[in-house]
Order: sequence, then C-alpha cells, then structure tokens
Amino acid sequence: MQMAFIAKLVVKPEKVAEFEEVQKKLSDITHDTEPDTLVYDFIKHREQENTYVVYSRYTDEAAFQTHMNAPSHEDLVPPILEALAEEMDLQFYDVV
Repeated sequence: MQMAFIAKLVVKPEKVAEFEEVQKKLSDITHDTEPDTLVYDFIKHREQENTYVVYSRYTDEAAFQTHMNAPSHEDLVPPILEALAEEMDLQFYDVV
C-alpha cells in the first residue's frame, strides 16, 4: 500500500537561505536516487513567513524506510532540523 507524509516546517528567519539550499539538495537527491519515492515536493507557504511543507509519497513502507536510511538523509536532515524555529509537524497517511 502506498503511504505518504506531510511535514510542516517553520524555519528561523536567519536560517531560511541555508534551510532552502539543504532541503532543495535533499529533494533533488531523493528524486534522482529513489525510484520508489513517487513524490517529494518541497513548497513554501505564500502567506505564513518562513513556513514550508514537504509532501512525500512512497510505493510502500519499505520505500519509506529506504528513504529514511539513505546516506543523503542522514547527512542533510540534521542541518534541516537545526534550522527549525519550532518542532516539525509530521503526519503520516495511507494512500487510498
């Protein structure tokens, strides 16, 4: 069964440029190296300053675990988390 997550991320104003650069790199690597990651979108809110959403969809739970265990994920997620102004709102879904 396909699964997805939606993550809302609010970024410290002084970390926005670094955050966008690292998150874009993670998105590009994910698209290039994880064929079972069907969608990995990184979008910026139009009205809520420094607020972003990552929407990702996987062929199955194993594909999600592959993403979570990828070397790029281990390298790039810590600086993303350090840039956050508040705890990430991360929600998981089953695709119907």
